[in-house]
Amino acid sequence: MKVMAILNITPDSFSDGGKYINIDIALNEVENMLKCGVDIIDIGGESTRPSSEPVSVDEEIKRVIPVIEKISEKFPEAVLSIDTYKSKVAKLAIEIGVKIVNDISALTFDPKMIEVLRENKNVKVVLMHIQGTPKTMQLNPYYINATLDIYNWLKDRTEITINNGIGRDNIIIDPGIGFGKNLEDNLNILKNIKKFKEMNFPVLIGLSRKSFLGKILDLDVDKRDIATIIAETYSVLQGADIIRTHNYNNALQMKKLLSLL
Repeated sequence: MKVMAILNITPDSFSDGGKYINIDIALNEVENMLKCGVDIIDIGGESTRPSSEPVSVDEEIKRVIPVIEKISEKFPEAVLSIDTYKSKVAKLAIEIGVKIVNDISALTFDPKMIEVLRENKNVKVVLMHIQGTPKTMQLNPYYINATLDIYNWLKDRTEITINNGIGRDNIIIDPGIGFGKNLEDNLNILKNIKKFKEMNFPVLIGLSRKSFLGKILDLDVDKRDIATIIAETYSVLQGADIIRTHNYNNALQMKKLLSLL
């Protein structure tokens, strides 16, 4: 498994909004991430929490590109991911060293994203499932069968992506826990990670501090790290290949222990 650590360059993310807007603070955090042994650093400049408003392309660029430039200069060994669905942001990020595009829309929000990926053959892409948009996704999510519906949607998206010239080995899939899903849907996904493995792509799971954990255990967002690492461990045991998380220290401890068992 690989640990993808979250670095939010946003004022309004649900868990750590505003914490890493200062470039020096962000660089110190990246240095610590790398010393601890994280595999990937996922950098985002737009909150996609439920009901969030989108930010402009220019604003997102202003937030993330200077930070990515500094990280690439100081830590050229770092494997960086850009958490964006905007092709212009992704293109600029790739030009300064980003190796993964983490697209919550699986290339559906911005049709030009596929062109950026086609022009950068060595860049991987995370295709994530979302029902609706971040602003609307939790209003009334509905599935006949959450696992099968999401599986079939992701299967279609991977086929479309490959047919548009993206190498199969460059694709990672993410069922999108919390993105247009209710509590039961999220649990259904977690119980059926092995189903998503049938597509033969690496599976990314991002459930860190999410609200369904808070609902189950009646926990505020800053009290969800124990629940998070329990659910992340379960996910890895079910076959998850990449864990996207805020508390990377917990995830790295889990990774080390599981490697010995």
